[in-house]
Amino acid sequence: MDFQDKKAIYLQIADYVCERILLAQWPPGDRIPSVRDLGSELEVNPNTVMRTYDFLQQKAILYNKRGIGFFAADDAAERIKSYRKEQFLETEIPYFFRNLYLLNISLEEIEERYKAFIESEFNPNKVV
Repeated sequence: MDFQDKKAIYLQIADYVCERILLAQWPPGDRIPSVRDLGSELEVNPNTVMRTYDFLQQKAILYNKRGIGFFAADDAAERIKSYRKEQFLETEIPYFFRNLYLLNISLEEIEERYKAFIESEFNPNKVV
């Protein structure tokens, strides 16, 4: 995993975990990788992964079964979407709108590019 300098590593790992849950790679109710396993996979200190899991547990996205491990909550996908939507609207949209205005980019152009992006990235018939 390539980490960015502008965001705490544990939050970037939280994004990674949330993405796996949203993509149903780690389904609700299933055990997710252990702190050590994920730390090894991502080449980070297990304490950093533990901080991530604690953060996601506070958001009720994960829960811990003592002695067994961490699990994705049954409503994890909804909680993730709610949290990420809030973060996106508060932090990224204002910057995005500012650039639209400064660069004189129309909403029609954004809509065209959005549709093309969805088609290329999420088309079920896409050959990888």
